[in-house]
Amino acid sequence: MNRTPPPLRLVLVALSLAASALPVARAHAAGATHEIRKTDAKVAAGGQASAGLTIAGKNGWHVNAEAPITVSLVSGDAALTVAKTKLGRADLAESTQQTARFDIPVSAAAGTAAGTRTINAEAKFVMCQESACKPIKETLALNVEITPAAPPVAKGKAGGAKTKTK
Repeated sequence: MNRTPPPLRLVLVALSLAASALPVARAHAAGATHEIRKTDAKVAAGGQASAGLTIAGKNGWHVNAEAPITVSLVSGDAALTVAKTKLGRADLAESTQQTARFDIPVSAAAGTAAGTRTINAEAKFVMCQESACKPIKETLALNVEITPAAPPVAKGKAGGAKTKTK
């Protein structure tokens, strides 16, 4: 014989139904909200180029168009500089509901040895879906390949021997 009072029985049934629905809700929430795509830069010593950082929504999430979005940049190498160390919404090269893209100008000092250097980036933004928003903080490294500077072009008259005139 079942001696559980009827109101308690209803509560237990409701709890068991709620518990069985939880894994489904967690499965959707556990999916990635976004992805970060980066474009590494290639720059000649003494020159300038651009690196890129794109935030893209995934699984029904989108970039919040009203919340602040920032990218802080730090170069650990004095030969490699960025035009701005902190980028914000006004610096976006592209902004849609699904993506936010920054183009990041970088410069390599003249005389810099060839090789790969790193710019550390920290992005802060908000991803949203229909019923919730989530603040995100991501750190990543942007690689910058520095190549030797192009040799200077010789100036002067081409193709002839010098002649003396009297």
